[in-house]
Amino acid sequence: MGKRIAFVGAGALGGYVGGYFAHQGEDVTLIDMWPQNIDAIRERGLELDGVTPEEKFTVKNARTMHLTEVQSLSKEKPIDIAFVSVKSYDTEWATLLIKPYLAPDGYIVSLQNCVNEEKIAGIVGWGKTLGVIASVISVEMFDAARIRRTAAKGGDKHTVFRIGEVHGVITDRVRELVAMFSKIDSAKASTNLWGERWSKLSQNGMRNGVSALTGLTSPQCDLNPAVRRFAIQLGGEAVRVATALGYQLEKIGGLKGELYELAARGNGDAMAEVEEHMVARAKENPRGDMQRPSMAQDIGKGRRTEIDFMNGYIVDKGKMLGIPTPAHEKLVDLVHKVERGEIEASAGHLGG
Repeated sequence: MGKRIAFVGAGALGGYVGGYFAHQGEDVTLIDMWPQNIDAIRERGLELDGVTPEEKFTVKNARTMHLTEVQSLSKEKPIDIAFVSVKSYDTEWATLLIKPYLAPDGYIVSLQNCVNEEKIAGIVGWGKTLGVIASVISVEMFDAARIRRTAAKGGDKHTVFRIGEVHGVITDRVRELVAMFSKIDSAKASTNLWGERWSKLSQNGMRNGVSALTGLTSPQCDLNPAVRRFAIQLGGEAVRVATALGYQLEKIGGLKGELYELAARGNGDAMAEVEEHMVARAKENPRGDMQRPSMAQDIGKGRRTEIDFMNGYIVDKGKMLGIPTPAHEKLVDLVHKVERGEIEASAGHLGG
């Protein structure tokens, strides 16, 4: 018998990964709080798309559940692996929802933006908590039961999925997850989950809120000089906080973290190197007119954003350490104003 796998949250990332797992024959149950999404999957299947023809297919064999149906899991074989793939502000209730149905040796994996492992561990314990970082994946649910990926698969050029235990030991269950994710895209076992998390947080902190505030795609943000330099300030502040916390950062957007920190402090050579790299990557992006990060998608759909759990989290950690993070504070304030409808999204808010 294979492992029973549940995804609490079948949106862009959870639906993408869960759909691939089901397509590969895994025993997958997709649980989602959007009724129309579950109904659409049941009616026509889960449609996945990407940048190549072979990435376009429809998943017909994934089991689905509305939130009101989850209690029926009590009559079935327990869940071995539960992925929490909801927005960060929904982490606690999603973990509490699936906890009663876990097998004795079952565990929960945070497949999310931001840093949520501590919240999950507070409910199920550190021994049942793992993390998966999805790096430069760019998936979007543009309609119920329809998900597209706008970034090319990583292959040997870029490791997309980084999987680790909170204590850094590479265990059998980490190897198990790496084998599963490797069937989707490049994956590796990481001994540096927290460094990976903060590297992704720093990258998201430079991109998600900036795209949401300006209304630009990520490549368009990088090609706008004023917006690009504001993003570099965000990166520098995030690196400064992460370094003070003692984390060993991985590369951020293909560059070492210290370059962003130096550029943000006014080092001309570092600024020139970072800008040249960002502009080159933006120009090389074949889907530059489509690649909007999750927060920009949320703004477009009138949904609550993760700004407090992303840039706001960096602000809070900075305050704890006595490290100023003025760019992040500014971005949090402006994105909230866009959410509330007080201002329209525009590059002009950042001088662009």
